[in-house]
Formats: sequence, C-alpha cells, structure tokens
Amino acid sequence: MQVRYSRFIKRIHSLGDVILLNFAFLLSDYFFYDALTTPDNVDKLSIWIIFNLTWFASVLIFKIYEIHRVTSFEKVIYNLIQALLFHMMMIFTSIVVFKFYEVSRKQVLYAYLIFFILVLLYRIIFLNALKLYRKLGFNYRRVIIIGAGPVGNDLFEFFTSDFSLGYRFLGFFDDNPDKCYHQDKIIGNLEAVESFAQKNHVDEIYCALPDSAGDKIRHLLEFSEKNMIRFRVVLDFKRHVPRKFAVDFYGSIPVLLPRKEPLELITNQYIKRTFDVVFSGLVIILIFPWLFPILACLIKLSSKGPVFFKQLRSGKNNEVFNCYKFRSMRLNQDADKRQATADDDRITWIGKILRKTNLDELPQFFNVLMGDMSVVGPRPHMLKHTEDYARIIDNFMVRHLVKPGITGWAQVKGFRGETENDHKMRKRVQYDVWYIENWSFLLDIRIIFMTVWKMVRGDRNAF
Repeated sequence: MQVRYSRFIKRIHSLGDVILLNFAFLLSDYFFYDALTTPDNVDKLSIWIIFNLTWFASVLIFKIYEIHRVTSFEKVIYNLIQALLFHMMMIFTSIVVFKFYEVSRKQVLYAYLIFFILVLLYRIIFLNALKLYRKLGFNYRRVIIIGAGPVGNDLFEFFTSDFSLGYRFLGFFDDNPDKCYHQDKIIGNLEAVESFAQKNHVDEIYCALPDSAGDKIRHLLEFSEKNMIRFRVVLDFKRHVPRKFAVDFYGSIPVLLPRKEPLELITNQYIKRTFDVVFSGLVIILIFPWLFPILACLIKLSSKGPVFFKQLRSGKNNEVFNCYKFRSMRLNQDADKRQATADDDRITWIGKILRKTNLDELPQFFNVLMGDMSVVGPRPHMLKHTEDYARIIDNFMVRHLVKPGITGWAQVKGFRGETENDHKMRKRVQYDVWYIENWSFLLDIRIIFMTVWKMVRGDRNAF
C-alpha cells in the first residue's frame, strides 16, 4: 500500500537538529576543557536549557521546516542561517543579561561552529534522502490539471520532469479534448472533476482555464474548499509576457514584473560587493605573489609579447571596460573579433594549460577590486559579439543588468568557451538570466565551488 504522506518527515528533520544542537554544545566542552561532560554548574545548565528553548523559538520565527517541494536548496540554507544568527544573538544576550560568568564565550562559539558544520551536512543528506524517498514513490501528492491547453501542458511537463518533487499526475480534464496536446491523458470533461477528485483522493487541483471561464473557476474553488483539496489557479500570462516573471502587490493589486531581480535591493548589492572585495583581495594577496612570477616567465618563454592581454568588454549597463587576462595566444589581428576554438593555432603551449585550468582569468580579480566585474556573474563578451548577438537574441542585453563575472552559472552548467551556433548562445543567455532572477549569496558560493571542482576535474569546453 502506497503511503502518500509521511507525518514523520518534519519530526525526523526537527529531531535531528535538536540532537545535533545538543551534541555540538557537549562537544564544545570537550574541545575547550578536554572533557566530554554534561553541564556541571548552574550557569552552564541554565544556558544549555536556554540553548534549546531559543532554538524552538528560532524555528517558529523563521519556519525552517516549511520546505515546499519547489523550495530551492539556497532558500533552505538561507532560512537556516537566519535562524542560527538569531539564536546566537539571543544566547549572547542571555549571557550578558543574566550574568552567566561561568559560561565561556569561546566555548559557545565552538558550539556554533560545530553545530553549523553538522547541521549543514545533515541538511544536504536529509534533502537528498527526501528526494530519493519521493522518487521511489512515497510522500507524493495526487494532482489533476483542469485545462489541457498550452499552460496545462507546461504544468504537466513540470510535474513529470522530476519525480523527486513528489507529484503524481493523475490526468487532465477538458471540455474540448480535440484541441488538447495530450489527448491520451484526458480523463473527462469538467463535470467529471468532482466525482473523480473524491473517489481518487486528489490532493491538489491545478486550474489552467482561460480568464473567460470565471464562473467555472469559482465553482471549482468552492468545491475544493468544501472537500479540503488545495486549489491552484494557473493564469496564462504567456500570451502577454512570453517569459518567466514575478508578481508583486501594490496593496491588493497584482502587478506583473518582467523578472525578479534580488540584486536590485541595496542590501544584496552591499553583500555581493563586500564578498567580491574580500574574496578577490585574498586571492591577490595569497596566490598572486608566488604564482605570477612563474606564469610570467612561462608566458614570455612561449612566445613574444606582453604577459597580460587587455581587451575591451561589455560590462554592467553595457558600459565598456578593459578586461585583463594572462596572454594565452600569440599576438594576432583577430583577437577582438574571433573566438578561441578547439585546436586553435593561435594558442601557445602554456596558453592551453592556462585556459584549461582557468588560470588565464586570474588577473580579472583586479577588475573585481576596481568594481568593473564581480567574482560571479555572466561572462563579459567582446564588443563585436555583444553587438552581433543583441540583434538576434531577444533578451541578450538582460545579462548586462548586473556586473559580469569571472565565473558564472552558464559556465558551470557547461556553456563556456566557443559558441559556434546561436543555440548555444541562447542557452548561455538563458542560464545567465536565470542567475540574475535567482541570485543569492549562497548561489554565488555554490558556483565558486562548482568552478573549482571543474578546474580540478577538467572541462571539455575549456580551450
């Protein structure tokens, strides 16, 4: 017998966090006092109790267990970090207010460091285990779609594209089956919805009917609410805006935005810029002094010309800037108009190594410090390519709403190097626009780790 829901999932999730929280507190004792013991005085016992009670408060405030099937991993970790910071603030406030002199601040910091590492690993394991659990056919939701037109079809493809989301599609309902995409998936007309939903214990109804069917939509909504079935209305905005967009509310008035841009918020801009300065500064201080002399000598030995290659590129708001790289090619007249290709005879022997390992991009950390680039963002193109592709790809210039990056989402997804056809460039733009719409600090960290991994493993598109 299939189990549609597991009421124990949230309990397991929360119980794991509590166990790790207490384990981290006790383990910090071991690191600080060289002894694994339970709290042995009033102050330590009191702060231990507050540690647990405050965690429950953090959970309720930040709703860290409200993880929906379509919630991104970055969002889950972001909520977790918010809860941790709030918890830390409350604990240190308690230490000061209640004058817990016997509690070491250093030990508490150890506890948080241990807990963060453990809970992060636990989240990764738990979420992947949950996806596998759903993929195997458990914890699913029975869904039906009313309206088998273009929007209903898109929704069907979403539900069936990834079974780890835990949706079990039962079928379409439509009054005009002859005009539908998947006629074999149509169960009946709109009159059959109610009896089918009750007999088959449908959990969610997705209504993709046109605006003109207002009376039918209201009737289905009333039926769903009486039978405790979640009802979702999917509006066909693609006729007006043929792309992903966000919905904002001015009071009670819904307003469509072409896209959600997290980096429009000044707070996020400060976070990203601070990280850029710190990260690029560390690279320049720790890596550049010893690596630069070695690479400079090898570049000079490989061919005549300067160590650095400088080229005008398109930046934020399409403003032009000088992008720096280690020179990987022999001096040539085509540098500003011709992309590097596989077996390009212009690339030197050391250039092949530099490009394969991304080391040719190292000087761009100076571009980051100067504010022309970011560590992560859409890759900057030479001016001719910006001009050419802006004419043939509709949303190409959207990439220039943010600073270009040394690495980016498109690059770690396999769309780097030569774009020998328009399809590849469209895919690159698609990934870049997705990055702009879904930016988060944790997404930047994830992209950096994926870039480093590709450098170690090797990238077949790097040449």
